Amino acid sequence: MNTQSDYPAAPPPGCPAHGSGKRVPLYGPEFAADPGAFYAHLRSYGPAAPVELSPGVEATLVTDYAAALQVLQNPDTFAKDARRWRAFNEGKVSPKSPVVPMLGYRPNCLFTDGAEHMRLRQAVTDSLAGVDPHWLSRHVERVSSYLIDQFSARGTVDLLNDYAKMLPLLVFNELFGCPPEIGDRLVFGTSGIFDGGVDAEKANAELTQALVELIALKRRQPGDDVTSRLMQHPAELSDEEMIHQLVMLICAGTEPQRNLIANGLYFILSDEKYSGGGMMVEDAIHDVLWNSPPMANYAPHYPVQDVELEGGRRLNAGDLVLISFAAANTDPSLSSARQTLSKRAHLAWSAGPHACPAKDSGQLIAVGAIEKLLNHLPDIELAVPVESLTWRPGPFHRALAALPARFAPVRPKQPPSMPAERRSTPAAGTGSRPPGRPEKGSWWSSFLSWWKA
Repeated sequence: MNTQSDYPAAPPPGCPAHGSGKRVPLYGPEFAADPGAFYAHLRSYGPAAPVELSPGVEATLVTDYAAALQVLQNPDTFAKDARRWRAFNEGKVSPKSPVVPMLGYRPNCLFTDGAEHMRLRQAVTDSLAGVDPHWLSRHVERVSSYLIDQFSARGTVDLLNDYAKMLPLLVFNELFGCPPEIGDRLVFGTSGIFDGGVDAEKANAELTQALVELIALKRRQPGDDVTSRLMQHPAELSDEEMIHQLVMLICAGTEPQRNLIANGLYFILSDEKYSGGGMMVEDAIHDVLWNSPPMANYAPHYPVQDVELEGGRRLNAGDLVLISFAAANTDPSLSSARQTLSKRAHLAWSAGPHACPAKDSGQLIAVGAIEKLLNHLPDIELAVPVESLTWRPGPFHRALAALPARFAPVRPKQPPSMPAERRSTPAAGTGSRPPGRPEKGSWWSSFLSWWKA
């Protein structure tokens, strides 16, 4: 049996825990540069291993596929309610820790259990079900065209920051009915809490305040959008519950989505098997979800009592337990079985009662964004050697810092007219910006102006 005190030798080269007998840190540049080496080392502990998410924030990371399913599919044994987090309750983790915004309790369907979870999840699932996939596909194409037009004449682009990052933000601003002055602030807040840096607390506060204003707006002026449908659901969510469901939806729909798009483009532009055109974009997305999932380590759980994982690792009640989707998907014991498993057997969308309710929409957005780019710029290629690309540090995501590319310059196309009933326009009284004057740096205002041109 493995216990928390078992510390195998030989951490990956460069690991700050090398030879120290300490928990393995997942927040430094060494981990971001080569997570596969870290996962290989962590597997030597058994099905789960002791890690550190940020200085002083300890967790157990499940790296085994079968053990991951044991946690994800047994809510009676492994609870999601973060108020069970023993180290946080005992004051060992500061509320100001940069990873707390991603781990601390919120009254949403990600951090609740039992009947309360079912009530909140049903409201979210029903509200998302109102999104027409055909409309969503057309909107992704419109947003893709707009973003491509911003750089197509240059012949160079950072596909991460100029395309993959902005596309889901613009798509979800429309889905949630965000006016530009609110939507632009969501960009800062969402990105900040995923990075887990020193500004995470400020980013969390900005995100919350922007959503308070969005909910007040939709109480006055409901529309055909996810926010309004969530507000009108029979579950009768309070304003506080509304805020926290929207935080969950926006965080799940923007930051991971941009990394899914960027990592898909990275696979396509750097792997020779895609260069001949025989592989489809869907194949690249499945490659990403299996081998480089945008949420690499997450799904926090807390044992309700002392328990032993399959493979013999003991967990104590109230321990913070995370699932390494990346490590579980690449579990060596699956190497032969993966040839016969369904393409969707990966854990990138999680599993069990808390599995992602919008995985089909997420895949549709990523495939549509990549196909539009490749069709419009068929000669696009990486502008730098693959080995020079860097990955953003952070314990939760697998995210490039940039993805420079080059192509033959193309004259921007004039946009077709956008149906009036689908246009999002700023509502009066939602900000101090004078009517008709886009706020400086507002991507959403710029997008709307582009459509009206």
